[in-house]
Amino acid sequence: MSSPAPSRPHPATHGLYRGSPARPAAPVPRSVADQPAPAGHRPPGRYRYDRRSSAWWWSAEMFALQGIVPGQSPCTDSLLERQHPDDRPRVLAALTAACTTARPFTVRSRVLPPDGGQREVVLVGEPAMGEDGTVIAVEGMCVDLTHCPPPDTAGEREVALQTEIEQLRAAMASRAVIEQAKGILMLLTTCSDRVAFDLLTHMSSHTHRKVREVASEIVASAAEAARLPDDLRAILRDACPPAHALR
Repeated sequence: MSSPAPSRPHPATHGLYRGSPARPAAPVPRSVADQPAPAGHRPPGRYRYDRRSSAWWWSAEMFALQGIVPGQSPCTDSLLERQHPDDRPRVLAALTAACTTARPFTVRSRVLPPDGGQREVVLVGEPAMGEDGTVIAVEGMCVDLTHCPPPDTAGEREVALQTEIEQLRAAMASRAVIEQAKGILMLLTTCSDRVAFDLLTHMSSHTHRKVREVASEIVASAAEAARLPDDLRAILRDACPPAHALR
């Protein structure tokens, strides 16, 4: 698929250029989803593109990495305008392929902030699938590699980058299952998003499990793939109406 010029909307991008005031659901709160940043590194920026509404969501760190004032409405143009001209076609092609063919991507590019200079970043994206098998969103992270000490050899650089990418993919997978578990708890207890997350962390601390492990067990139980462990059932017994109890 050919890539249109960054400043011109084009229907072939499958909505990537169509602006919308709607905001897609934000990922899991940063206290769980984010990984600690190495010393001297900017924290990873997080983003989500909702294909159905053509809306983008960026974390504050994503705005900072792109050199854009937080609070502005992010869009494909604002992302591409900050890329080095030589990198824009690859970034747009990766996003378009993720939307149309469900292909995850890892793209290394150069960001040109308005205050001058240049940042080396890696943009990682994962398609999110709907029940009908089509891509409903693309979400991922942007990591600043500018101040990373360069490994001694090309092989070491490749290994280091691959390790970073695998860590990002693991973090995104954790957020996905946590979001699912939160939705299940909201349905069972008729509570808010914030309360559902607080309940997850309460179950984690009282059963000495990671939040992601608790979330995975809740999701598996809801899908009738496994029985919810007794210690988790005991905590949920007071929170969930009996008619809605997990198996």
